[in-house]
Amino acid sequence: MRTADRVGLGWRGALAASIYVHLDAVDVLEVLADDYFHSSRRTLRSIRALGRDVPLVCHGVSLGLASVTQVSLWRIERLARVLEAIEPEEWSEHLALVRAGGYEIGHLAAPPRNPSTVEGAARNVAHIQRVVGQAPALENIATLIAPPDSPMSEPEWVSAIVRSSPCKLLLDLHNLHANCVNFGHDAYELLGQLPIERVSQVHLSGGAWIEHHSAEHGVFARKLLDDHVHDVPDVVFALLGELAERCPEPLTVIIERDGRYPPFCALLEQLDRARRALAEGRRRQATLSGSLLHELAAV
Repeated sequence: MRTADRVGLGWRGALAASIYVHLDAVDVLEVLADDYFHSSRRTLRSIRALGRDVPLVCHGVSLGLASVTQVSLWRIERLARVLEAIEPEEWSEHLALVRAGGYEIGHLAAPPRNPSTVEGAARNVAHIQRVVGQAPALENIATLIAPPDSPMSEPEWVSAIVRSSPCKLLLDLHNLHANCVNFGHDAYELLGQLPIERVSQVHLSGGAWIEHHSAEHGVFARKLLDDHVHDVPDVVFALLGELAERCPEPLTVIIERDGRYPPFCALLEQLDRARRALAEGRRRQATLSGSLLHELAAV
């Protein structure tokens, strides 16, 4: 059983050579399962061989778990083939809607946050677990639009799905930050409303401000877009430290970068910043635990 936090990167072809050169600085790599749905056995063996040098986790992007519609069997079978071939330590998927009525949305959309999608997600997780043999960690997503028909808040909805399943939570801290900025919430407050005891993985990424026209108010409004092509901002590193202070389990932290790659030394510095944030949070956690024990002993 893992007892220490670890920090790594998403495996991308553009970063492969630099990752190999700096493997001693990378604790773990995250592989995108969908990239290998149609890969040859030889390609899958090469990814499995990578896992002999550094621990691997796997991440899915297209299942569309958070839906009242059952995930297609062929997608689950493709996923199972990839997981069986590369043998990652863990795998994860988004709590997202990606298709409906035969139409592919083309991105990760926030579904209505209501009991129907909670039940649908739980059914999909149970079905996938029967085929794959392992439940995924479930990831919160970012959205620019408040989903309609949503009597539940985001923390209530995410918590209900996670607690209705055997799943861990993959907490994307930039997604959390972006949603709070875009809809006027406090990220630290929302962090306390999530099932922190179930968090096992963390995503860090960056984003950019965009302007969009509000039909309701007839003005242009600024929104924070989670785009994975910018550096992780200071506020997200601060949230990581706060999470480390509150979370009882060891964390696997992945920095996601999908384009506009900086010099690799800049990514290595972000890995080190994540480690420092984790260490500071754990230090505060230990100090608080020690103070509580001292108070109890004095009673």
